[in-house]
Amino acid sequence: MPEQQDINSSPTRIYQRHTISNLYHSDIPVETIAYQLDIDEKDVEKVINEIKIEEVEELRRQSNLQRRLGLEGASSYMDLFNLDAVVNIDLAIAHAQNSIWEALKSELEFDISMEETHNILDKFAKSKVTLVVLHIDLVDSTKLAMTLPVDRITTIIQAFTREMSRMVEAYGGYILKYMGDGILTFFPVNVIDNPYLPCINAINCGRSMIRVVQQGINPILDQNGYPEISVRIGIDLGSDNAILQYGWRTLSIPNNSSNINKQQKTRIPYYDIIGYTVNVAVKMTGLVKPNRLAIGQLVYEALDEKQKSVFKILDIDSSLWSYINSRTGVIYDVYSSI
Repeated sequence: MPEQQDINSSPTRIYQRHTISNLYHSDIPVETIAYQLDIDEKDVEKVINEIKIEEVEELRRQSNLQRRLGLEGASSYMDLFNLDAVVNIDLAIAHAQNSIWEALKSELEFDISMEETHNILDKFAKSKVTLVVLHIDLVDSTKLAMTLPVDRITTIIQAFTREMSRMVEAYGGYILKYMGDGILTFFPVNVIDNPYLPCINAINCGRSMIRVVQQGINPILDQNGYPEISVRIGIDLGSDNAILQYGWRTLSIPNNSSNINKQQKTRIPYYDIIGYTVNVAVKMTGLVKPNRLAIGQLVYEALDEKQKSVFKILDIDSSLWSYINSRTGVIYDVYSSI
């Protein structure tokens, strides 16, 4: 084999990268690509990883564009990829540290939009949809509120919910609603027969949430003399989720007419999700230790063996847990991250 070329400095880099992309998408093994192009296998793997990231980012851009345009199938892209490979958790931790620091020093701007949530719920209004539901809740928030002034606790909770919301968005999920010191979120399952990836994205989102709390938020709280926080997370999967409308809210928007002071009214419906899956996800949150994930039996069954190995089944007293598996008629199993 001739002397290997450096793919990063070679004048044929663009051609080689295009060739690698074609061979990779033709399911040619990495070692074969490297041999054919006289390139080190590590360089080939690096290019393939770059291609994967670019493809996912392009799909994210298309997904966001379609969501804004209100086109059908807008959410289908994000369900088809494991997004953990493209989420920069170190950057998320650094962002959380800076966000908490700024929040404690000045007024926090809560800039999370609910527009995408509204758009997707609007498509499924008055129908049932398969979802992975993730609920995250602060541990002992009542005790925290008793030890801190009201303005401090509200600032901390606002900063916490903003950073958690950013993680949900990064993993392709949607914020359904804020529940005091908790957040209820969902991940659509468009490929009904294969909920694996939405489940994996929700689980990886939960893990990243815990890391952001432990490594991003808590160090800044500790530096400023505030007690550290911890969370519990519950995740479940189900097809019984009903999208319901509860009333309207009226907005005044500028009219395009020549009279700049004239405004027109528009009504936007309030949507919510009800169903067994939501109830189970919220209830199981309190069954695990702080900074742990609880997943329902259907989520566990959707995982591969490697993913299953990091969870253990919980032995729960019947007085605390009585939810029934509709398929088997026996108690619905809950698993905790190890």
